[in-house]
Amino acid sequence: MEIRTYPDPVLKTRAKPVKNVDGDLQGLIDGMIEIMYSAPGIGLAANQVGELKRVIVFDLEPGEAGRRPGVLINPEIVLGGDEIIREEACLSVVDFSAEVVRKTEAMVKGMDRHGNPLSIEAKDLLAVCLQHEIDHINGILFIDHISSLKRALYKKKLKKTLKGK
Repeated sequence: MEIRTYPDPVLKTRAKPVKNVDGDLQGLIDGMIEIMYSAPGIGLAANQVGELKRVIVFDLEPGEAGRRPGVLINPEIVLGGDEIIREEACLSVVDFSAEVVRKTEAMVKGMDRHGNPLSIEAKDLLAVCLQHEIDHINGILFIDHISSLKRALYKKKLKKTLKGK
């Protein structure tokens, strides 16, 4: 399992809802958590590792001591708050960050890793992280939220980098 990077088409593909919470799904979740920590990052969506399943993992404190990974299966945002502009980066969008408009708060519903209903009232960084990861499973990257000029400049830089390899 490895992190897929832009322009891999799996990143632009909408993930399918999870129907069965089984051993295979638990293995995927464990692998995603391990990769998120080793990257290091604060969130990861299943399609970032090539699995088109509506699963995200996250942890705002990814350091060894305070690890408390969160898991959401089939998450959806049901409410949002005011808007905020925050600098974002992504494990799948290499060597790039940009300011993105997100909601300051988000009510997210889904299931935990055992299939139990879960509702999270998220604020600030957690709200931004969940919106970012839910975008992923909807086939949306954070660069889809920036101006077409900035996106074009990133794509041009990426083409040069890929050509040089």
